[in-house]
Amino acid sequence: MSVIVLVADDEAPARAELATLLSADPRVDTVCTAAGGAEALRILEGGGVAVAFLDIHMPGLDGFDLARALAGLRARPAVVFVTADDAGAVQAFDLEAVDYVLKPVRAERLSRALGRALSSPADAEAPGDETIPVTVGATTRLVRRSEVRWVQANGDYSRLYTASGDHLVRATLSDLADRWADSGFVRVHRSYLVHREAVVEVRLAGSAPTVVLPEIELPVSRRLVSAVREALLR
Repeated sequence: MSVIVLVADDEAPARAELATLLSADPRVDTVCTAAGGAEALRILEGGGVAVAFLDIHMPGLDGFDLARALAGLRARPAVVFVTADDAGAVQAFDLEAVDYVLKPVRAERLSRALGRALSSPADAEAPGDETIPVTVGATTRLVRRSEVRWVQANGDYSRLYTASGDHLVRATLSDLADRWADSGFVRVHRSYLVHREAVVEVRLAGSAPTVVLPEIELPVSRRLVSAVREALLR
């Protein structure tokens, strides 16, 4: 089987060194390189990469954000972090990285990391949690679908509300309602979509039905009461 690996590092010398070491390994057929997280994600979305070697500190989409994004890929590569930062190991393994290699990289240490990655069972059948890229200032952050508590319509856009803040994305509420219907999201109003797991109380009796989330009470459209009752109280 052909083994393709990816090296993502915004520093050209470090990227070239790592690519050279991996190219010399007989287990590797092809080495792809990316100068940043966004470029790496585009390559990984194309599929076929067995192992992704990621720097942590990259502008825009950093290595941790990129690893989170991989959870949404059907064919998810094994992830090895290669970094000069010795303080990120706990977070790296929380993201299910198979190894954490410190710079400067030694050939034998990289070889062990590659072996560990290639022997790691693939998670190709799990669809994973969808990630949504959102702009925060000058950077791009990836919000997991499971983090979203409720969504508000905003014309051709929608505003996603999470425990840590809200984000405007270019997608209509109807599009998100259709896309996320099988992931626990329920349309309660023409302007609102709620994540079933975030709902703490359902008040459907009376003339002003609502659903209650930890931070807000949202109206339920009268025409949707039966569907909401079925979805949230079944």
